[in-house]
Amino acid sequence: MTATAQPDVAFAGHDKFIAAIDAAVGSGDEHAVTAALRNTLCEMIRDPDVHLPACVYEPIEDHYARREIYRSPEHGYSIVAMTWGPGQGTPVHDHCGLWCVEGVWDGQVEITQFELLERDGERFRFRAAGGMQAGPGSAGSLIPPHEYHTICNASDDRVAVSVHIYKAPMEHCSKFVRDHGEWYLRAETCLSVDCAA
Repeated sequence: MTATAQPDVAFAGHDKFIAAIDAAVGSGDEHAVTAALRNTLCEMIRDPDVHLPACVYEPIEDHYARREIYRSPEHGYSIVAMTWGPGQGTPVHDHCGLWCVEGVWDGQVEITQFELLERDGERFRFRAAGGMQAGPGSAGSLIPPHEYHTICNASDDRVAVSVHIYKAPMEHCSKFVRDHGEWYLRAETCLSVDCAA
């Protein structure tokens, strides 16, 4: 992935979108903020005035794309559009202690939540704790410590696009690679962003 960050990308309805997100972020504690952001993001996905930049519909062949389209100088949050080519997805990962609201803009993704059962040094025992298919206009949130999950585009031929609003720029996280059974090994990972031009 390219290391170039683009913290503010022009697109149709940009100012309306950012004003709505700013209002939601000022809602109170993290539970109130994420609830307001879920509702706001669903409204923005359905708003005919708001169109994400064309680049977010272009998959990258060897990885899912992370394109930062806005970073708030006032509130500190970051908005990242992710593009999932057919079959692309994440391993089990955390959000580095940051709350996040995720909404599906186009296509469909599968989300599986994981429950941390125990930890032994750098080994973590997880169990899948439910999953869902999410389509356009749906949104969910993660508040640590309930942040372990996977996301994938299970389609064989369709691209999916999701929008992720993080409390702050998520520049690293822990990814978890299956060791055996329910046990996983943690790998710290630096996250970069792809060009959003």
